[in-house]
Amino acid sequence: MLYQFPHKTGQYVVEVIEEKGDQLLVKILAVLRHPRQGDLHSPNEVENVFFHERKALSQFEKRYTTAQFLKAYNEEVPNYIESLKSSIYELEEKMKKKNNAYSDQALKCIEQLKKDYSRQYKVNI
Repeated sequence: MLYQFPHKTGQYVVEVIEEKGDQLLVKILAVLRHPRQGDLHSPNEVENVFFHERKALSQFEKRYTTAQFLKAYNEEVPNYIESLKSSIYELEEKMKKKNNAYSDQALKCIEQLKKDYSRQYKVNI
């Protein structure tokens, strides 16, 4: 069975591959929403915060979670690379529309992430 899994500010399609008590080990299959850039505790801020570059979880990366965070996913699983591209371009478009200090900084991170993903997955992103 497949699930939606929120991790920080991203959203992923996962499958459960192991159960240990109340802990479930999940494997990342696709990206539904790319993580937001910046400080999670100070969203939309650039002043007096450490502005984090946040990568999406990698294809087949594994994470532990509990059942309460998983929601059934009943659609076809998108290709990981295509879902990564789609999610980062969606985030990029959202930031271009905002046109403020936060979005400017986020767009710089997104450009670097696209370069990093292109190297990591050997595709043009």
